[in-house]
Amino acid sequence: MLRFKILASVVPLLAAAVFARAEIGSVSHPCIALSDTTVELTSLFWTANVHVAFTDDPAQATVRVQITDDADAADFTVVDDGLGSEPDSCELTPSTRLISIAAQPVDGGPVVYLSSEGPADYRIYVRSKTFSQREAAALIVGARGGHRQLQAASL
Repeated sequence: MLRFKILASVVPLLAAAVFARAEIGSVSHPCIALSDTTVELTSLFWTANVHVAFTDDPAQATVRVQITDDADAADFTVVDDGLGSEPDSCELTPSTRLISIAAQPVDGGPVVYLSSEGPADYRIYVRSKTFSQREAAALIVGARGGHRQLQAASL
């Protein structure tokens, strides 16, 4: 009976370890490369450097992201349905910045209002088979640390 209890308590831990290892080592999450830093979405909440939340209320937002239909008008463009990708662009390195999408705002983290109308701190254009508009918004806001672009530009 004691062996069964030990086995019953160890199996969930082993399953969690296998899942976590596969999750951390995987590059299947949306990611972008910015100079010498990689910014990647993670579903492992506790490993993220930045937790980005979304809201439907513009008054609660700390960052506004506009979805645009014109790639030339965008600050950040994701188009990945072409002839291939750069396999080394999103390697996991010590400088990788992990971003998670949180259900609720976390410890003063950025809260994004995503809309097709302005005004906006960032404008994004997304035509992708692998990135959603929310994921692209989370990546750009997380990469910038959640700082408002328009405020920084007006200084």
